[in-house]
Amino acid sequence: MRISRRSHPAAAAVAAAAAAALVLTACGSSGGSGSDDASGEVGGTVSFQTWNLRAKFKDYFEGVIADFEKEYPGTEVKWIDQPAEGYPDKLSADAAAGSLPDVVNVSPDLAYPLAKAGLALDLEKAAGTYAGEYLDGAWKSHRMPGLQGVYAFPWYLNTGPMFYNKALYRQAGLDAEKPPKTYDELFASSLTMARKSDRKIAMLASTPAIEDFGRYGVRLMNEEGTEFTFDEPKGVELVRHYKELYDAGALDSQALTAVAESSGRKFQQQSVAMNPGSAHDLANFKKEAPGLYRNIGITDAVNNTGRSNMYVQGLMVNRNSKVKPAAVAFAHFVTNKKNQMAFAREVTVFPSTRGALDDPFFTKEDGTDETRVRVASARSLKTAVNYTPVLLSDQMKTALRNAVAKAVQGKESPEDALKGAAEECNRLLKTG
Repeated sequence: MRISRRSHPAAAAVAAAAAAALVLTACGSSGGSGSDDASGEVGGTVSFQTWNLRAKFKDYFEGVIADFEKEYPGTEVKWIDQPAEGYPDKLSADAAAGSLPDVVNVSPDLAYPLAKAGLALDLEKAAGTYAGEYLDGAWKSHRMPGLQGVYAFPWYLNTGPMFYNKALYRQAGLDAEKPPKTYDELFASSLTMARKSDRKIAMLASTPAIEDFGRYGVRLMNEEGTEFTFDEPKGVELVRHYKELYDAGALDSQALTAVAESSGRKFQQQSVAMNPGSAHDLANFKKEAPGLYRNIGITDAVNNTGRSNMYVQGLMVNRNSKVKPAAVAFAHFVTNKKNQMAFAREVTVFPSTRGALDDPFFTKEDGTDETRVRVASARSLKTAVNYTPVLLSDQMKTALRNAVAKAVQGKESPEDALKGAAEECNRLLKTG
């Protein structure tokens, strides 16, 4: 399945997996040793579960499995593919029943309740020698708040560049070849765009989400992972800047209710100068908005940290597996550089292994829209991190979004709005 820039299709059900954490704590998975020791002979039957991948990538996975079984005589891999709908609930049910597969496809938020319940193998203990094979941000993406260790091998990644309209930049007197890299540059150019266009052109079409707070440099949670802290002064500062943009017409008037699709339409209509996108969007612009397409610029999403945002999938090893040595070997095999590169050629994803993004496939443009976006995305992923806290539920995201909207409209001060959102998120965190 292609990972979009937004949440995984099953993310709305993640809350169900998190809520099951207390139930999982008392349950085993498959009657194994329940330790982080994965030493021993590689052999036996490994059950391997993916998330809605069989329909399009059956040949790829069957090839990887055959290669593994050839390299490790005496092993067999049983591949299970679950539909996207209800995947978190399926994980919870299997964990409670003690029937989790040996190797499981997870995102960090799905891995968290399993790790907290002691059902995910700590790979820093069991397979730490492999850490250097992966991008640092990808390896750390499966560290869990309040826990020591890493709980999944990083697998495929994604991110997205920002598109901007060079013609609108030039009309506003901005350098179309030097788009903003930091938030200060973004805010300054946004105000210029609004002023020079007499408020007809907004730079942005959406208010900041949690990853924007992260890229701005806001501390999102305390080190223990027990409390949200995005209401700290730097978070308030970010929201205050967005209120200034809104008041000046530099933030689209419908930004408070905008979804990704509507902001994309506004960018295509050239009433917004900057918007995130993908190769698919670029192809649509070429067909439906040739005037915009001729003036498209591609750049990294702005940040104050030097690191873009990363979306990541991983392979978790069941801590209670009866074939742990083989399960670790297989999860590592699937996520090694060779197999990740092969998968990235099948679908629009990026490998998490060191050096893979230096391959010409990710560095050389051939004039097509696909490679323009691929090269831009791959460049930013080398140092990217996953800013979204694994504990942030959809209900918490809604609380933050509503608070930002109130502050931007002037219905509450940025301080009071963010304080209220943080208190609500922390209440939800405590109550599960």
